[in-house]
Amino acid sequence: MNEIDNSETRPETAEIAEERWSDAHATFGDRLAAAREALGLSPEQLAWRLGVRRSTIATWEDDRAEPRANRMQMLAGILNVSLVWLMTGEGEGPGGAPAPAAGELIAELELLKAEQERLAQRFARFETRLRAALAA
Repeated sequence: MNEIDNSETRPETAEIAEERWSDAHATFGDRLAAAREALGLSPEQLAWRLGVRRSTIATWEDDRAEPRANRMQMLAGILNVSLVWLMTGEGEGPGGAPAPAAGELIAELELLKAEQERLAQRFARFETRLRAALAA
């Protein structure tokens, strides 16, 4: 029998998988696992935070079931991703830019830090004056 050597034309299995998988093809389970891993959480840690069994997380990540709405909201919050991204893949996923509201909060925090520094200096000057007055 004639054997055909097609090893040169057949890509490796990993290459085939890489070509077929992308963010556009990610399932809910793929996004859940990616967000969990981006935070460095184990499936056990995520399960504990949600109050579910480890097997439940595995079921969701394997796309054998999806969580109910209340758990979906909790997942989005714990994983720091938008609910829309978790469900559809659209919008901000793990490591996304902070929301505009977060930017405003960070700006306010910087102002408060500056004011705190100014007050600390004022307290130091007052304490110096007070010690001098008490020593006299």
